[in-house]
Amino acid sequence: PDSEGGDRASERRRLQREAAEYYHGLRVPERMEDALNALFPLPPQDLYGELVANYFSKFSKAPVICKLVGRKVIDGVGEPTLEVEIYCTVKNYEKRICSSVMATHSQIPENSLPETIEADERERNDSVYTAVEWVSDSLNTMLRDLDPTDQCQADKILGQEKEIREEEESAKVTTSPASCRSAATPKQKKGRKPGKKVSEGTPISPAEPAEPVLCGSLAIGGTSLAIAKAGATISRVPLYLHTALLKHKETPKEITLPLPMVTVLYCEKNSPTKLKLVKEVMLIPPVELSLQQGIEIVQEIQKEMTRKMESPGKTPSSLKRISHLGCLITGYDSLEQVLLQLQAACNSLGLELGTDLYLAINCAAHELMDYDKGKYEILTGTFKSPDEMVAMYVEMIKNFPFIIALIDPLRKEDREQWSSICRALGSKCFLVAEDAATQISKLKTDQNINIQMCSGVVLKYINQTTVSDLIELTGILDGQRHISILGSPDRESSDESLVDLAVGLGARFLKLGGLSRGERVAKYNRLLAIEEELAANGALRTSFFLTFFTECTFQR
Repeated sequence: PDSEGGDRASERRRLQREAAEYYHGLRVPERMEDALNALFPLPPQDLYGELVANYFSKFSKAPVICKLVGRKVIDGVGEPTLEVEIYCTVKNYEKRICSSVMATHSQIPENSLPETIEADERERNDSVYTAVEWVSDSLNTMLRDLDPTDQCQADKILGQEKEIREEEESAKVTTSPASCRSAATPKQKKGRKPGKKVSEGTPISPAEPAEPVLCGSLAIGGTSLAIAKAGATISRVPLYLHTALLKHKETPKEITLPLPMVTVLYCEKNSPTKLKLVKEVMLIPPVELSLQQGIEIVQEIQKEMTRKMESPGKTPSSLKRISHLGCLITGYDSLEQVLLQLQAACNSLGLELGTDLYLAINCAAHELMDYDKGKYEILTGTFKSPDEMVAMYVEMIKNFPFIIALIDPLRKEDREQWSSICRALGSKCFLVAEDAATQISKLKTDQNINIQMCSGVVLKYINQTTVSDLIELTGILDGQRHISILGSPDRESSDESLVDLAVGLGARFLKLGGLSRGERVAKYNRLLAIEEELAANGALRTSFFLTFFTECTFQR
């Protein structure tokens, strides 16, 4: 018995020595004494809560990623998309930090053939299924133990993984006629092949092939965005400040919010009405107003337009149809009809276009080209050559100077006409490339921004885009005095992160669609919340001007 007692005492002393060495090595006694001395004069009501939450927490290890989960979810128009969940090891425990839901964008126009639309839907399902597996399998392994605040390293790993996948895909012999590695080909007008010489005038440039999309590339964009959100959460700052810090390496003292381009009308190009030139009509509030004031004015104009459209000859269903963009679906027989109706709605409210509000028009010219005639069909049965289109836009801006932005006024293939329209209108309005711009990965690779001469580019966060891609590209655009516009894709999700990215990256405009549909309204509400937060913190910059230059550049 005496021997056993001595053994136990010896073991106890050994454990005490090891414990003392362990705790002294971590400076626990010293820090405990400092904490108690610092807290005693206060003294806090919840001593232990203060010790754990506000004192010892700063000595704990930084959280690291421990698990990624990919999941198939439904987006705002009922189509499948990808959600990425991030779990981190926080104070020795696994904790769900955040998730991101990817918006998606189709490269096929609305006048595509039914079989083309069906093929696009099949490819979408395949891509989402591949992305879910990719996130939960290889990306989950590769990103484990990574600091979520190290966005650069995370996106570097994602880029390397994407390159490996692309090499694997290119090595395969593709025998299937439909592959999700490339986007569906847009419908062409019946007749001659695109680019074939026509009987009159100069032959047009053929349509460039659809840019390839890696099957499952949603996994890259979704994971990058989820890591950015996790980094902001871990750092206890909003995503827009986290993004600004990533771009500028320091938190800006003041932030300028992007101006919203609010879509109020969506003109169906397959409607029985004649006008095809206009796809979206957008209102832009003046910079002098707060966002809250600007959005409220747009709401009133939208209500007034709905009232003016009501007549005995129109059925309720034709008045209340809401597009996937969250605005009224309608049709017109001429551009003047659209603009005069908007002017009438504004006048009824005591507002004047060009002073109290401005207009932007999305022409989506790539959907207008009749390759048989080699001309754009701007009205049913009315066609114009690329040069005639330039002259038409010059006359349009002359007659309606309150139009301050034209989006995709020409196809990207009409480079000579892009230069012409910029020389003619660059000092009067913004000439913006959306579908007329190449994808982000190509824009980033070519440091000279290998797109036609334009005022700026609409950037969409889709597919294999990463947060680092957007940071790098907006920096290039800033340096070349092009404006950055972050745009909401056709198939939007409920994720509000696009707004934070636009604010943090310093985008000049934000194109979110209309003021209906929950997935779009949520983003406007997020923008208003950021405005309120910045104003409360004295960090909202309100003094800036929109200036046009003959070289189609923008200066803050």
